[in-house]
Amino acid sequence: MPSWLGGGEIVVIIVLALLLFGSRRLPEMARSVGQAIQEFKKVGRQVQTDVETALKDEPSKDSASS
Repeated sequence: MPSWLGGGEIVVIIVLALLLFGSRRLPEMARSVGQAIQEFKKVGRQVQTDVETALKDEPSKDSASS
C-alpha cells in the first residue's frame, strides 16, 4: 500500500464507492476488477516468457547464419 494512502483516505474511498455504485453492485465490480488484474498478470507473464524464449533462440540463429 502506498505510504501516502492512510486509513482515513481508505475509509473515504470506500464510502464514496458505496455512494456511487451501491452495496449491490460493489461486490460485482470488485470481482470484475480482480479478474481483470489476473488477466493482466497472466498476459504479462506470457510476454515475459515469450521474450525470454526469443532471447534464448536468437544467438543460435546468429551463429547458424555466420
